[in-house]
Amino acid sequence: MSFRRDLGLFDSTMIVAGSMIGSGIFLVSADIARSVGSPAMLLLVWVITGTLTLIAALSYGELAGLLPHAGGQYVYLREAFGKMAGFLYGWTLFTVIQTGTIAAVAMAFAKYTSILIPAVGEQNILIDLGFSIGKKAMHINAAQILAIVSILGLTALNARGVRLGKLIQNTFTSTKIISVVALAFTGLIIGWGSGAFSVNFSSMWTPQVEAPLSLQGIPFLAIIAVAMVGSIFSSDAWNNITFAAAEVKQPERVIPRALFGGVVLVTALYLLTNLAYLSLMPLGGDATSAYAVGRGIAHATNDRVGAAAADVMFGTTGATIMAVLIMISTFGCNNGIILSGARAYYAMAKDKLFFTKAGELNKGGVPSRSLWMQAAWASALCLSGSYGDLLDYVVFAVLVFYVLTILGIFRLRKTRPDEPRPIRAFGYPFLPAVYIICALFICGCLLIYKPEYSWPGLIIVATGVPVYFVWNRSVSQ
Repeated sequence: MSFRRDLGLFDSTMIVAGSMIGSGIFLVSADIARSVGSPAMLLLVWVITGTLTLIAALSYGELAGLLPHAGGQYVYLREAFGKMAGFLYGWTLFTVIQTGTIAAVAMAFAKYTSILIPAVGEQNILIDLGFSIGKKAMHINAAQILAIVSILGLTALNARGVRLGKLIQNTFTSTKIISVVALAFTGLIIGWGSGAFSVNFSSMWTPQVEAPLSLQGIPFLAIIAVAMVGSIFSSDAWNNITFAAAEVKQPERVIPRALFGGVVLVTALYLLTNLAYLSLMPLGGDATSAYAVGRGIAHATNDRVGAAAADVMFGTTGATIMAVLIMISTFGCNNGIILSGARAYYAMAKDKLFFTKAGELNKGGVPSRSLWMQAAWASALCLSGSYGDLLDYVVFAVLVFYVLTILGIFRLRKTRPDEPRPIRAFGYPFLPAVYIICALFICGCLLIYKPEYSWPGLIIVATGVPVYFVWNRSVSQ
């Protein structure tokens, strides 16, 4: 049994875009606004994030052409720096990055579903486990069950074959892209010339938040770097298509184009959405203005900027409209992440660095055991409630692995100079070097100013070192 090459350029682009767009764009602008303080800085954070993501995607294009195999980034790291580097990435991918994202997105799906169906909300406690971790009482609620059901359902569908998986992906991603574009343009039209529009765009560099990071003595560039945590998370998962390279038609050419098209599309959507936010709501807001505090971007209730914008546009029906949009967005997002992630564990299993059964394909030509292992751990993270903290921790680790992977381009140019490269990294060596420098600067700033986002991430990666040696020893015996 072998993989089936059923993914074309459109399918691959939809996996890139669909995996990137989840619930983040509807939430993280609030935290960014509180960090940077002004409308111009908010937009600048998104522009820089989009630019760096595009440089990384263009750089990965060379690796996709050179190594068009199932496993993607895992394979790139293994071939450039050895099996241990690949394992540490795969270890972090399975324990936190991929499964933690699946859990977080599934919980977002459940939470917004509860707006329409209150019975499936977090407040509906089904089982009280009778103990606490710290100050957190442990229980199982209806939202967790719905999140798990959505994970298991999507896993079952993807286990039937990549054709069904791509149909789901194309349908939901196309729907949410059209919906986001329609809502963003509606926001721009409604907000154009309003009081919020005038406040935000007449003095774009003027801080509107009481205590932006600049008041804490943090340098300008460091402010940008620290504020990018949310936008980086929202723009992540663009690399997932590389995991499924063995199922892409002409992967050496299609994957680089899909990476470029998907990242450009999503970056444009994110900027358009933030322009709509700034047209509809003041960045800061205050209790005496025409807009209540809860409807300013930085002070949106529970950081739900998208819901606050929909409320301005549509009044009482805004919450329902936004809930439906985020349900579509998160469901489609998780389908792409579930589909692609299992291929990385498949590649690890083939290298005897993961459970042997994960390296088997079913009659549909997909690694179903790998899919179900991924689903089991993601479901456990839903029940633990720790997925949110874990994702905060790995933003730093994700950047480190991106840096290592792009460094791999330089290394493979030296170690494999004569191998065919259908597409070469755009702007090499300048642009890949720019990404490496900028990403390392962001990592340094996070280590200094947000250690809670960095040191735990390093620890998670480091735990993979003893696991690697134990696993290797057990296999050799």
